[in-house]
Amino acid sequence: MIPQPPPKVITRHRDGRIHAYVVGAAGVYGTLEPAAVFQPRDGDEVVASVVRQDLERVVYTTLNGVVCLTRAGGLVWASDFEPHSDVPHGHRPGCALSQDGRTVWVYRPDAMAGRGGGDQWVVHDADSGVVVARRELETVGHGAFHHVHPVDGSVHLDIGEGQDGSVILRGTGGADSEPEFLTYPWSDRCLIDLAPSGRQFMTVDHGQADVAFHEHPDGGVLFTLPTEAFGYDPEESFVEWSGGYLTEDTAIVTLGGESQDEEEYFRYHLVDVRTGTPSGEITVEVSNPYELVPLGDGSWLTGGPGANPVRWSRAPQPFAPPRPAE
Repeated sequence: MIPQPPPKVITRHRDGRIHAYVVGAAGVYGTLEPAAVFQPRDGDEVVASVVRQDLERVVYTTLNGVVCLTRAGGLVWASDFEPHSDVPHGHRPGCALSQDGRTVWVYRPDAMAGRGGGDQWVVHDADSGVVVARRELETVGHGAFHHVHPVDGSVHLDIGEGQDGSVILRGTGGADSEPEFLTYPWSDRCLIDLAPSGRQFMTVDHGQADVAFHEHPDGGVLFTLPTEAFGYDPEESFVEWSGGYLTEDTAIVTLGGESQDEEEYFRYHLVDVRTGTPSGEITVEVSNPYELVPLGDGSWLTGGPGANPVRWSRAPQPFAPPRPAE
């Protein structure tokens, strides 16, 4: 039996501050309140952020650096991206904390930032900011998403290169050993999610023709489902770069398209990953296909009032209704 994933911390940016939420706690549904709020340094415009599990530190990126602060706002360390970039758009540095909280993984889209070199994936010691490892990349990315493996602690990076495709990398090790890096042999797949057990992962074709499920860590394809498998015309529909694992055995795949009235639509389909077959739909009231975030424990997040996330479940749960916007 696969154990339920432990609660994790997510962040939202609002009113110039970083709001941290603990999600996945047993019995906690409805509109979530921030468990901690962090104030960035004056003048810092936050691009991405991650908060430590104990809620005592935040790490965030700006267009020109990465910063670590205490909950009280004290500076732990900061590292500037050199040379300074005056390019205002098209590059969004990202960051993640390792599973044990001892290292910070930072994606630097230096090529699009005009720094005169290629992109970098840099690993910092979480306490001191010292660079533990630096991987020079052959990508020209606009931004990237980090995914931390729930069991072995490896860190996956999905780099979006716009119309040129998407590159997926995996990093292992960190605090006590020299990190090792692997680049998966695709330039046309986007990493969507890791299974709660970490035994497999889900990708979507960059051209949005299909969804695939892979063995971890080697990436071997377990099965692939094109749009036709869900009953859609491939000329008029596509797979969105969203969804993920609702549970260990069930994934959510998002199909989108345009109706005969030229109205855009999207629908969430369930897939039984044990058999590799579609298993119905789930109806979720959201404003866009990326608003739903599966948590792997049978629940999911959507947006809510005041930008606070709302946690839902298919099973009846004690539910706190969303509060009116202030």
